[in-house]
Amino acid sequence: MGPVDYLVVEFPGNRMTGEGFPILVDLVDRGLIRILDLMFVRKDTDGSVSGMEIADLTGDGALDLAVFEGASSGLLGQDDIEEAATALEPGSSAGILVYENRWAAPFAAALRRGGAQMVASGRIPVPALIAALDATDTGH
Repeated sequence: MGPVDYLVVEFPGNRMTGEGFPILVDLVDRGLIRILDLMFVRKDTDGSVSGMEIADLTGDGALDLAVFEGASSGLLGQDDIEEAATALEPGSSAGILVYENRWAAPFAAALRRGGAQMVASGRIPVPALIAALDATDTGH
């Protein structure tokens, strides 16, 4: 199995355009990732948090998320939903995505067979990366 990551994506004002979903489907179709969990939550203006069924998002027919129906490994619990919601502004909703990086599984297996082990992992935030690249380009 490849490394497993999660994302919490906020949709301010509960506005979901659906523009990213075809790209997500493509990543799955190409075998680069496997979706383990996909859940949506809403944080009301009073701060209360509730889960949303995927079907609730398709009421107007604009977003077809049926392909994600049933994407639930059981990894996400109520405590995870509440923790994710702390990052949300009131009046917003979010998608919580847990996915396996399938592209990395053969690489990780080969390293393990050779006796190697992962001792650290992390992610560089995109704004920090852009700032560092900009500084390199300008010679600072």
